[in-house]
Amino acid sequence: MRDLQQGLAEREAAGLYRRRRLIGGAQGAELQVEGRTLLTFCSNDYLGLAADPRIAAALKRGVDEYGVGSGAAHLVCGHSAAHHALEEELAAFVGYPRALLFSTGYMANIGMLGALAGPGDQVFEDRLNHASLLDGGLLTRARLQRYDHASPESLAGKLATSRWAEGQNRLTVTDGVFSMDGDIAPLPELQRVCAAYDAWLMVDDAHGLGVLGPGGRGSVAHFGLTPEEVPVLMGTLGKGFGVFGAFVAATDEVIETLIQQARSYIYTTAMPPALAVALRESLRLVQHEGWRRERLFANVQRFRKGARQLGLGLLDSPTPIQPLLLGDANTALVVSQALEAEGLLVGAIRPPTVPEGSARLRITLSTAHDEGHIDRLLDALERVLGGMGLLSRPAQASGA
Repeated sequence: MRDLQQGLAEREAAGLYRRRRLIGGAQGAELQVEGRTLLTFCSNDYLGLAADPRIAAALKRGVDEYGVGSGAAHLVCGHSAAHHALEEELAAFVGYPRALLFSTGYMANIGMLGALAGPGDQVFEDRLNHASLLDGGLLTRARLQRYDHASPESLAGKLATSRWAEGQNRLTVTDGVFSMDGDIAPLPELQRVCAAYDAWLMVDDAHGLGVLGPGGRGSVAHFGLTPEEVPVLMGTLGKGFGVFGAFVAATDEVIETLIQQARSYIYTTAMPPALAVALRESLRLVQHEGWRRERLFANVQRFRKGARQLGLGLLDSPTPIQPLLLGDANTALVVSQALEAEGLLVGAIRPPTVPEGSARLRITLSTAHDEGHIDRLLDALERVLGGMGLLSRPAQASGA
């Protein structure tokens, strides 16, 4: 057996070692982190709903009615009326015929791909897809090909040159919003390519749902695409919705196929029904409190304006995910640690999460942030990066 301790030491020397932080209290713009109060810019709680008292009250009502556990898998005796109502409301929200709950986005993606593709089929994935999509593609034992990031031309080339027989499935899978770059997939162009080559388009909208599109219905709605054009949609419920879980939306035939064949659905305990009660309240707030998205994107604009004034090397992201490329893993770690010393929690994202040489700070913005929070982040970035000689041009005032 290889020396595990040596492997850990090598990982730490390369700036790739990951450590957990002990968090106290509820999620919010500020977190209690190991005895300190830190202003956080690394949460996926985009709409600031994770600690909303109305959702907490709904969760308590759910516990009073259903208890704390579901008891079994959905197909045994764990599928409650709360689960079923949430599925129906999620389907109506995204405009698909049906929805199916999963415990996590990872399980949804693995189950979805495993049920719809197998040996002899073909799966085409964006090179920067989330790990769950890539792992799901590999587990299908279908032929997996990766096309260039956000490139319909590259996808078309892969589809055009791939041998394909009648009766085989061809699935194209992409993130809606890429979790580390923050850019939005060119879904209309990808859909046209898929239609030309008789391939299904599947979208993982973990970071778009609740945030993008009319009413927060996600990246598919953002582009005005229909369920016929994007037959399978996956969404998570622990980011924009602030709670926990995931779902797949599709036709009745696809959902029934997942119920019968998705191993990560069949062979796991259902989420606690009290969470489904909480999620129904979260869904209501996402739909009726549009001011949350307005404030979120005002924060994005304020941050990007200040970042331009400082000459920060941000990627071109229109979403709450604002990556600051630093290149070297150790550099990203040092900058993150320096910001933490200033009272800010900003994650350093390093390989293998991102490609070699593209380590970064993954700055995420939330409705929970106010203008003062954004300006404090900009001021800290100016001091830290300026002191390390990492600003690309002389700094200007960081206010918006």
